[in-house]
Amino acid sequence: MSWTAADVPDQSGRTVVVTGANSGIGFEATRVLADRGATVVMACRSVDRGESAAEEIRTENGPDLEGELVVAELDLADLESVRSFPERFDEAVNRDGDSSETEIDVLVNNAGVMAIPRRETAQGFEMQFGVNHLGHFGLTAVLFDRLASDVRVVTVSSGLHERGEIDFDDLQGEGDYSRQGAYAQSKLANLLFAYELDRRLDSVSPNALSAGVHPGYADTSLQARAPEMDGSVTRKLLMDAANAVLAQSAAKGALPTLYAATASDVQGGEYYGPGGFMNMRGAPERQRSAEQSYDRETARKLWDVSEELTGIEFDLEERADDTERVDQHSAEN
Repeated sequence: MSWTAADVPDQSGRTVVVTGANSGIGFEATRVLADRGATVVMACRSVDRGESAAEEIRTENGPDLEGELVVAELDLADLESVRSFPERFDEAVNRDGDSSETEIDVLVNNAGVMAIPRRETAQGFEMQFGVNHLGHFGLTAVLFDRLASDVRVVTVSSGLHERGEIDFDDLQGEGDYSRQGAYAQSKLANLLFAYELDRRLDSVSPNALSAGVHPGYADTSLQARAPEMDGSVTRKLLMDAANAVLAQSAAKGALPTLYAATASDVQGGEYYGPGGFMNMRGAPERQRSAEQSYDRETARKLWDVSEELTGIEFDLEERADDTERVDQHSAEN
């Protein structure tokens, strides 16, 4: 398969939320989706950086930009920001004063941090687990009643999830912290969540789907953050050199995300990534993730623990009732 951004179908009339949309994979996915006509809500920790990224896309496309870009503040490291995001989403998409509720057609859980020194979120969670998994878990839950009946939830993981394990005895790395281990755990958690969400959606909203993706080895700012936090100029230079020699562009790294978000043959509960050299580059394809990502018992336990830690629950029963009412109305008409 040689699927490229040119194969993304028309997205006119669709509303997409992309976390971390101001840089890297999120920025490139946002650029393409807006170019195809979508209204993209750029959920960014820094509104200023989000607005600068939006303006860059508008300038690049000029009057030919088919879609619309709006920025809404979201700090995944603070669950209070996550809980209040639906209000900012509504304000962003209803700037003309329209009070009708806008449905989300695609939610891209993309933002993340990688292999950083141990830090904690506002609620005291280890930063990588807190941002990469708990933040997106909570965000999906608080937006649940705004998700369209045929929504696609795309969660960006990493090939490094293969090295991960969920340590329920020390999820926050308080006893034994490894930067790489914490990152791998968070990326495995992304897939366990994506697959469990798809199974739960199947019973309450059968036209919706949840899928996991990975970008391969893409040249983004993600890899540089840890050396920058350490103040290591040497490591930063080595990382930049590795990216220049080995990595594919961020635009190509965004292809699995775009594919899962828009392609007609995407299936829920599946995993998509680059199909080229060592799955680090190339066109997107359906792949198999590590065996531990398919452990349903671990996925259910992680779901329960995540609800307990965040204090945010998915209202699956209400969604099931809404789906039943829509189906009954359709049958009567």
